[in-house]
Amino acid sequence: MTDSLQHYRNGAVVRLRLDRPGLHNAFDADLIASLTAALVAIGSDRTVRVVVLEGAGPSFSAGADLNWMHSMITASEDKNRVDALALAGLMRTLDDLPHPTIARVHGAAFGGGVGLIACCDIAIGSSEAKFGLTESRLGLLPAVISPYVIAAIGARQARRWFATAETFDAAEAQRIGLLHAVVPADALDAAVKRQVDLLLNAGPFAASHAKVLVRRISSEDDRDKQDRDNAELIARLRVSSEGQEGLAAFLEKRKPGWAP
Repeated sequence: MTDSLQHYRNGAVVRLRLDRPGLHNAFDADLIASLTAALVAIGSDRTVRVVVLEGAGPSFSAGADLNWMHSMITASEDKNRVDALALAGLMRTLDDLPHPTIARVHGAAFGGGVGLIACCDIAIGSSEAKFGLTESRLGLLPAVISPYVIAAIGARQARRWFATAETFDAAEAQRIGLLHAVVPADALDAAVKRQVDLLLNAGPFAASHAKVLVRRISSEDDRDKQDRDNAELIARLRVSSEGQEGLAAFLEKRKPGWAP
């Protein structure tokens, strides 16, 4: 793909690897643009069923590149706004991706790296991983990634971590909801593979639209409308080709056609 992003595919599974190991996979404008473009292309490919996001070298992503940060100091407010909107576009593209996403987290995950984790549907981390939303140390705030981080860890936790800029370990990341599971470093790949296998055994439409359902329910206050929409959804799924195959496979005690 590019020098800073690698793309691997094995059947219906795509792995996107941030590949700036010497800089702990820190963001700059080129990496943001490359990752956004890759996600847009993957999102339009209906043969993809799972996307794994990972980092090369010792870290997942240490946030903003120092040289990129240096350029922010001399850039105008308008230029800083453009850069921030590019990062916002990346986060929204990942959050909205029409395929299930898994963050494979090891080493350092700071700032925008935490944002990437929060945007993924599933996040598995190694026990040695370290995390931080350290922007306030610089007189800044994690504003661009805040919608996704708050959705992951909740407002109460966000108020603490956004303000204090403390670093925290993988156990704490799991406790507050940023990670779904923590495993020893040598078990990380196996844990990620287990999630990939589970997703491949789920109905493709069901697995990819789980996040759509969650987002709709989270933003809908009209419970009568919720009931109507949910009844319509399940009725449509039951008579769909995927639903029919899934129900038939269950009753006939066999694998559905989509299962590996």
